[in-house]
Amino acid sequence: MASSHGPSVKDDDTYEALRKQGASKEKAARIANARAAGDKPSARGGKSAPYEEWNRDDLYDRAREIGIKGRSEMNKSELIRALRSH
Repeated sequence: MASSHGPSVKDDDTYEALRKQGASKEKAARIANARAAGDKPSARGGKSAPYEEWNRDDLYDRAREIGIKGRSEMNKSELIRALRSH
């Protein structure tokens, strides 16, 4: 039985399974909450251009915001990969 992870996690079983598979707390919570909501996209999603259309400086800034390590050594395609796998 999964324990409660607080009100920010809507599907404790999915969260716990993802954590056991090695997902970060943030990623596990994001997926668990999406599943609890029926995998419906949020109303505000999809307004940003795909990462391929961003310039490297903007990608770098986004990577810095979310704390991706090693970002200063990454080129544009590596930053895109790191952002998508975060």
